[in-house]
Amino acid sequence: MKNHFRDYLSEGEQVGQCYALCLPRQTPRGAAGLALGQRAGSSLEFRDYRDYQFGDDLRHIDWNAFARSDQLSVKLYREEITPHLDLVLDVSRSMALEDTAKERAALALAACLATAAANTGFGCIVWLMGDDIRPLPGSSASPTLWGDFELNQRGSTAAVLTRGLPAWRPRGVRVLLSDLLWEGEPLSALRPFIEGASAAAVIQLLADADAHPPEDGALRLIDIETEQIREIHVDAALARRYRERLTRHQQNWHQACQASGTVFTTLIAETLLREWKLDELVAAGFLRVL
Repeated sequence: MKNHFRDYLSEGEQVGQCYALCLPRQTPRGAAGLALGQRAGSSLEFRDYRDYQFGDDLRHIDWNAFARSDQLSVKLYREEITPHLDLVLDVSRSMALEDTAKERAALALAACLATAAANTGFGCIVWLMGDDIRPLPGSSASPTLWGDFELNQRGSTAAVLTRGLPAWRPRGVRVLLSDLLWEGEPLSALRPFIEGASAAAVIQLLADADAHPPEDGALRLIDIETEQIREIHVDAALARRYRERLTRHQQNWHQACQASGTVFTTLIAETLLREWKLDELVAAGFLRVL
């Protein structure tokens, strides 16, 4: 791994010591380190009764209640959740936009979230999202010990979330860290990502140049798939149309996340590294300050 990558990860790890990742609902922890979830499951803590339905586990029928009332009912128990974070990091080339702080912020933020998870007793796996989604070797350890990787994936990462997803931890917490600068309807990517999770967050990380393009001057564009170079002139009208499209894109993601109970926030890389404020994630109850 490049030396500056280690520096970025170390920076994020230090910031992460000030935060803890939150469960969707704070509950007591057992001796084995398990947290108690909100849905019915198979732990030993009794929760409630409900009427028997075809297919229910016969072991959960309350036969004493049946003898008294002649009605079949089943006992519900609170499920056990092993605290775990699956952190999906977009490794496309746009996440390392030249002459910006985007790459540094992406690595530092990933390390910060992984450290916040460790502070809460969560396990953590970092997944690299490029043309597929694969685990980052060593990501269960301290961020400065993570295996080698690059933010250099060519092509669109949009389709990868709609096909062949890895076996993420059921009822764990999931975070998608990406600039989201791909076309497509957000819900089609969001639904499979959050399936089976107890909580999820989408963090859009943009460079200042992504959010505020120049309004007057020449711009050199490089197609990340073909390496084709295109020179264009940006005027105020073109910059305005870009900002309007970006705003609509962000609104679509915000609405999709809101409808699915997923936390959504947009961070600007340069501002994040200057101030290191994660207020929206704290306000949403996803992080807490130690």
